[in-house]
Formats: sequence, C-alpha cells, structure tokens
Amino acid sequence: MTTETNTQAPVELAGKDLPAHCPNLLMPIWSSHPRIFLNLDSSGNAKCPYCGTQYRLKPDAIVKGY
Repeated sequence: MTTETNTQAPVELAGKDLPAHCPNLLMPIWSSHPRIFLNLDSSGNAKCPYCGTQYRLKPDAIVKGY
C-alpha cells in the first residue's frame, strides 16, 4: 500500500473565483472527481477531501458577500 501526498503549491484564488470548487478548470479531465464546493477557513485556506488539492485566497483578494 502506498500513501500518496499532494506536493503541489496551493491554488491561489481571487475574489472573482469564489465560490471555491474542486476540481478546478485547470485540472485534466482524466483526474476529475465529483464537483464539490469548498468552505474556506478563517485564514482563507481549504483542502479538497477527494484529491487533497490545497486552495487559498490571494493576499490581496477582495471578498464580497461570502
């Protein structure tokens, strides 16, 4: 049994990218899983429970209504 770890840099999101969801548009179709919407924590970070992709808000992101 092997344990796979996602070592990619987090996907940075701007305010216009919200609501955050995974898989994102840059992911290849062959690696897709069901689309889920992600809740960002108070630090602006989220992790996909399916593939482990990390997401975070850009430092200068303007978030309105979320």
